[in-house]
Amino acid sequence: MLNGLMMDWPLTLTPLLDRARRIYGRQRVTTRTGDGVRRATLEACVDRMGRLASGLTRLGVRRGERVATLGWNSQAHFESYLAVPCMGAVLHTVNFRLFADQLVHVMNHAEDRVAIVDASVFPLFEQVRDRLTSVREVVVHDDLGDGVPAGCLDFEELVAGGEGGFDWPALDERSAAIMCYTSGTTGHPKGCVYTHRALMLHTLGMGCSGLGLSDRDVALVIVPMFHANAWGMPFAACMFGVHQVYPGRFMQPADLAALLESERATYVAGVPTIVGGILMALRQQPRDLSALRLVTVGGSAMSSALLDGWEAAGSSVVQGWGMTELSPVGTLAVVKDETLQRSPEEQRQARLSQGIPLPCVELRIVDDAGADLPWDGEAAGGLQVRGPWVISAYYNDPRNDESFQDGWFRTGDVAVITPEGQIRLVDRAKDVIKSGGEWVSSVDLENAIMGHPEVAEATVVGIAHPKWMERPLACVVPRRPGLTREEVTGFLKGRIADWWIPDDVIFVQEIPKTSVGKFDKKVLRERFKDHAWPAQEPSTRSA
Repeated sequence: MLNGLMMDWPLTLTPLLDRARRIYGRQRVTTRTGDGVRRATLEACVDRMGRLASGLTRLGVRRGERVATLGWNSQAHFESYLAVPCMGAVLHTVNFRLFADQLVHVMNHAEDRVAIVDASVFPLFEQVRDRLTSVREVVVHDDLGDGVPAGCLDFEELVAGGEGGFDWPALDERSAAIMCYTSGTTGHPKGCVYTHRALMLHTLGMGCSGLGLSDRDVALVIVPMFHANAWGMPFAACMFGVHQVYPGRFMQPADLAALLESERATYVAGVPTIVGGILMALRQQPRDLSALRLVTVGGSAMSSALLDGWEAAGSSVVQGWGMTELSPVGTLAVVKDETLQRSPEEQRQARLSQGIPLPCVELRIVDDAGADLPWDGEAAGGLQVRGPWVISAYYNDPRNDESFQDGWFRTGDVAVITPEGQIRLVDRAKDVIKSGGEWVSSVDLENAIMGHPEVAEATVVGIAHPKWMERPLACVVPRRPGLTREEVTGFLKGRIADWWIPDDVIFVQEIPKTSVGKFDKKVLRERFKDHAWPAQEPSTRSA
């Protein structure tokens, strides 16, 4: 055995605190409030993190115990993001938009000891508080300025009463740091537990992804901090010195557009519904976003219209793919140099793909029998993934057996992979439409419909059909009254296969969305399960 090898240095989140304080201490953390913005330095935030850890220790929080957060993106939430795991406890970021029964389930299942709740969210929390079996202390962050409810501790008083110079403990890199539950589209949400090691490697992977994050960036962090680690931005900001801008509870597109302008943001990331909403707000009220260099889109497939819209506004766009189970980033469509030598259309298709895997992430596609399929750009199969920031099991969940195969995580996505390793998602397995024995990709069909200039939003679901088993039904939010089915289907002629064209188009005021802003197709499938297909060319239908 060789001597003189590398140091066995633990990959924990704690060094991020010292790095942020020493190297980027003067960098800013900005939060939108009801009367303007609150600004702090990273150095001040790290000091407050130590005081928060001290205060939680006095409350009796011990290593491994869970501390829940129910709050918007803010400085206080950022401070909890690092204080809790670095003191050896486990941060549980709770999606407060879940249904009440799901909220109770995830908090009881996680056995949360302390809950840190924004005052603006407290009424929702109060509705389920009596059903929580393990929460013994409630700390309220007063984001409304109206004071803290009776029987609760004040977040700011807890921080102010904590001792400075907190002695951060030595931790095992494989110990739990954070847990987050999936959005619960089927059954109860599933718990994902992230280790310190996984989060550190994921953060380093983001640094190698081609996004180019640095201390010259100002990032508007709109991905909810209760969803998939805010796509890793709080940790990346500490590692690379990014100026963080948090919108607080002000998440309307017009508010976000104003914040992008006033803070001279260079970077923003979000799901298509939110990023697209900002784009529409900019069309209604133009703003100076000349500083914005990059928009990252993920969570669901980006339409070509969204890509074109942001590029017309002067910003580059990168699509990504990931899941809560992947900490969450798995791939990014940063265009490779060899692709830049190809035709403009090939480059465009590469940018509309989900891209290539981040370093350390391994992917494969398999058929129904679990056999590997080739990376030939044509074969479509179930996408599976493994790597150092991919979960190996859900937390205390009986559904684990159906979610893993031979050490690979089954993502539930259907994908095609090119010989160069570029991934294109065909669909979610549960959303692929089978019509007359042939598969229709709802993702590709939605993207084609979204290309219509008078379509604001569109999604497609498979509905039972007496002859073809299933046929695609398009649900469309029009930009103007009077848009007809014939205009939509006529637009699709020549852009997709004729037999893919939806048999009917339903015009709706809005498309239902999940708690994290994705289109909720299960609601639409249930709503239109008994849809009467037109026997002949139908007139425009509305719902």
